[in-house]
Amino acid sequence: MNDVAVRIAGLAKRYGRQRVLAGVDLEVRSGEALGLVGANGAGKTTLIKCLLDLCSSDAGRVEIYGVPGTLAAARRRLAYVPERFTPPHYLRCGEFLELVLDLSGARLERAKAERILGELGLEPGVLDQPVRELSKGMTQKLGLAACFLVERDLYVLDEPMSGLDPVSRVAVKSVMLRLNREAKTLFFSSHVLADVEELCSSIAVLDRGRIRFRGAPAELCARYSEPHLERAFMRCLRGDEPLQRA
Repeated sequence: MNDVAVRIAGLAKRYGRQRVLAGVDLEVRSGEALGLVGANGAGKTTLIKCLLDLCSSDAGRVEIYGVPGTLAAARRRLAYVPERFTPPHYLRCGEFLELVLDLSGARLERAKAERILGELGLEPGVLDQPVRELSKGMTQKLGLAACFLVERDLYVLDEPMSGLDPVSRVAVKSVMLRLNREAKTLFFSSHVLADVEELCSSIAVLDRGRIRFRGAPAELCARYSEPHLERAFMRCLRGDEPLQRA
């Protein structure tokens, strides 16, 4: 598949005097799993919010499957989970999923919902449980379940493993890998490079509002002659000179 799911060109954003994005250029191809990585404050969440038109940019443009990102139609083919996911506490989990599906133009199928919940490590009985009774990790998995139940071509996830224990992380990664095998496009941010290396065909290193590297994880390791992605990532952030090849 050669078409582009996300095209970001010259994207710039300031909050007052603070420059957060400084002319970001980035493409995500259809069927790709791309991990957006960077230190705290690098601009990852702002980039995702600008992509989704949740905040305005100062310059540049965004296209999602060829549709300008400022148009509501651009979001018809994607689903999104924010880093700080907080569902309405007064709903039961099943009611929340039903609401999300209704807003997306679909209907909740309990059997399908139970299957997705099971893949994510949640028992079917959670559908009848009030949202306010969930732990942070269970709440995060409920948000991911809602996202994955809304069948879309592109899934945009901001720190999807936030607050999850190791067992839950394995479960979520299994679902994400399945979706990517089904030719779904994944674009997500993460601080856990081991997860990115396992899930992603490509990574983009964002540093102080600029893309420092875009390519396969193995390519970043090869650039700095490092066997581990974490060390190659740190050298990229430090601005070390790449390995000179003969």
